[in-house]
Amino acid sequence: KENGFVEFSVKDTGIGIPTKYVGRIFERFFRVDKARSKEVGGTGLGLSIVKHMAELQQAKYGVESEVNVGSRFWVKFKSA
Repeated sequence: KENGFVEFSVKDTGIGIPTKYVGRIFERFFRVDKARSKEVGGTGLGLSIVKHMAELQQAKYGVESEVNVGSRFWVKFKSA
């Protein structure tokens, strides 16, 4: 809880997301590496759902990522 907001975040130490794709990862069905789709799985809907749920709650959301280091996804809700 900070400055009237409560933040929920998820951090990984995966391959990271190239800067040129960061602005698109919340789009429906967007996959950074389509060649790995069958190998990794998923549909590209998860972050789109997060985006829409955050917007319904008037929350802020985003991602910080560095290639070969990992990513941190966050959602900030107004605290009651």
